[in-house]
Amino acid sequence: MKPNHKGQAQLFENPFLEKLTRTHIALPISIFIIIAVGLLYYGLMHSFINLVQAVGFFFLGWLIFTLIEYLAHRYVFHMDTDTPFKSRVQYLFHGNHHEFPKDKKRLAMPPVVSILYATMFFFIFEVIFGQYVFGVVAGVLFGYAMYLFVHYVVHAYAPPKNFLKQLWIHHSIHHYKDPEVAYGVSSPLWDYILGTMPKRSK
Repeated sequence: MKPNHKGQAQLFENPFLEKLTRTHIALPISIFIIIAVGLLYYGLMHSFINLVQAVGFFFLGWLIFTLIEYLAHRYVFHMDTDTPFKSRVQYLFHGNHHEFPKDKKRLAMPPVVSILYATMFFFIFEVIFGQYVFGVVAGVLFGYAMYLFVHYVVHAYAPPKNFLKQLWIHHSIHHYKDPEVAYGVSSPLWDYILGTMPKRSK
């Protein structure tokens, strides 16, 4: 699908549903940082975790998020579109973003949807990690907020003259050169590990 640097896709005919698909990037970033801080505070104040555990499980959660981000991007957002239903779902989730990568209002899931996902992950991770879930999910949600920030910077600005430049290049390769590589947005870690790093010309 050829990228279009101007315009935006229409996903729904219903104007209310269409409006729900657009969000200013500052809103979800603020929401998930606040929730992450709130989870750490609640866990510490109610003695579910101590400070060392909070820090350790926070970074574990952040690492887990980078894997979730990679797997979702590779296998869900770039699913095979071998049926009309799959093609429609893929376009709603991600195809419209590849067609209109400069659409700033669609660089994040609607907050209502992402909060539902966050709630689901909380209960899943509670089963796995027990009382340490407050640190883990705080790290996951902070990781998501950082992903949104990096993703916005890549699509909204020219290459920055700092450490974000390499992430800008990495994601731009995915969009404008080869959509089957460089699935990591906030980190290229899993592209290195799972063999989807783009081949850089010398």
